[in-house]
Amino acid sequence: MHVKNKRKLGIALVLFTLLLLIAGTFAFTAFNQRAINDRLRDNLGEVGGRVHDYYNRDTENKDVFVENYGEEPIMARVLLSEFMAIRARGEENFNSIVPTAVRESVETWTTYIPSTESLSIRTGESAVFNQYANLTFGWTRQGEHAPWYLPTFNHVENDLMTAAAGHARDYIAGTGATDGETDGATHPGTGEDAYWQEGESYTNGQGPTSTVWPGAPDGTERTTAQHLSQDRAPIDLEEWAALPNEEKIGDFWVIDHETGWAYWASQLQEGESSSYLLDAAEMTEAAHDIRGSYYYAIHVDSQLITPDRDFENEPESGEVGRLLRGIRNNAVDDNGGLPAENPDADEPSPISAFNFESMNPGRLFTTSDGQQFRYLEDMGEGNHLIIRNSPMTNVSHINLNGQLNTWFAEEVTEDLKAMVQPVSNNFTVGVVARAALTFEGEQGWLPNNLTGDVAADETRIVQGAGGSPQAFVLSLADVTRLSGTGRGFANLAQRGAGQGWWLRTRSDSQIPGPGRFAWRINEAGQVAAEPESFNTHGARPALIIHQAKE
Repeated sequence: MHVKNKRKLGIALVLFTLLLLIAGTFAFTAFNQRAINDRLRDNLGEVGGRVHDYYNRDTENKDVFVENYGEEPIMARVLLSEFMAIRARGEENFNSIVPTAVRESVETWTTYIPSTESLSIRTGESAVFNQYANLTFGWTRQGEHAPWYLPTFNHVENDLMTAAAGHARDYIAGTGATDGETDGATHPGTGEDAYWQEGESYTNGQGPTSTVWPGAPDGTERTTAQHLSQDRAPIDLEEWAALPNEEKIGDFWVIDHETGWAYWASQLQEGESSSYLLDAAEMTEAAHDIRGSYYYAIHVDSQLITPDRDFENEPESGEVGRLLRGIRNNAVDDNGGLPAENPDADEPSPISAFNFESMNPGRLFTTSDGQQFRYLEDMGEGNHLIIRNSPMTNVSHINLNGQLNTWFAEEVTEDLKAMVQPVSNNFTVGVVARAALTFEGEQGWLPNNLTGDVAADETRIVQGAGGSPQAFVLSLADVTRLSGTGRGFANLAQRGAGQGWWLRTRSDSQIPGPGRFAWRINEAGQVAAEPESFNTHGARPALIIHQAKE
């Protein structure tokens, strides 16, 4: 159980998807995002997230994902359930293939429970649907980058409407209909695969339909953005438990094979959208061969919360509890993440309460004064590299050392200060020009041609006259070493921290003056260079600390 009392779920989102086939023809529509019950409505939280549902009945493309358009991280989970009824030729009524399920009551529909052998194979009561419908989980295209989408126009945080495009239908806009025909689109697009591409813009109230989409005034413009690349295809909870702890938190979906809830396995940062949970919903030959008519529907119950809240009826133990604790902490501890070993990421605690030996890179923790840190690296022999998780603001590169010294003297708790190891008083930082730097992966992600002093400038403990216990900023070589899956900065968003922050490495010139540049990490987490006199950026103080092994 979490040490502190957390506020309960503030917002609950519901997504319906309906597929109606009569005599071999069908229409696929979607109901999206509504409060589950009135009790939840009494405590609405303003979460800047939106469920997207893109569907095209002609191609059976079906894209379901979550966008965070807000200004703080969110956590997301969804629950699929299905309904199907058949009316044989000559019969008057439809008969549900699950006798207890009622078409007008989604609470009676059958939860999608995947087999531990394959997510696409249902088990238990839901196995009856295997012969009629195939769902495709995740998104993979050989040699292709992650797809693009149009961010939602709707930034009204307590609006339970989703971004339903193409033949999809929002539940609210569709007035709750279950006829498979009522129009309720709330977002532009045809719902076809890869409809949106890089660099496209759409103005509300314009386009083929001149529709003013909900949540933003006529004339509002949105430009396409790219989904996160999935670190791995969606997996079930049993597969998740078998992963190495350093791989348990990342950009992928985890489905609890006992309850059916699918969890996004990391905090969805500001401006990010998840990879697809669903990529297609296709009827089988057995469905097409039915002599008569049938009605098929998918319902998705979605919940989006901020990390300081709990999901409704959230498990406090077991593998699901461990997963959720890992998402909040940004890492699963090697001891299993037990609260008795390390406090939760947002629980202010004295340094003596933490076991750094059990932490994995990227793990967050909060000191007794309320400052949150990110664990970056086990440096061996009881030494650990940590960094403040949010930058100090309005710091120029010119006054960097003074700001770091003031922070270390005045804002670091005494128990933490006593653990700090000495580093060099004068780093040999080197210089690399902006035009000379090349990257591996995304632009600005991993520099791959560092040489000379720039490559050699990795922070180490320096005993004796040349070093002293102090705060420092990372070098370009440090950031490169610490970035990647299973490392302190797993992705661009984690590295960005919501604001640009300086590195100590120089760019272009070592001659002091207004034209001198230095490297920094920009708001998007990319490596960039700026004039060192700019004071609109920040600094993230780092420390090497020593904790004696027991």
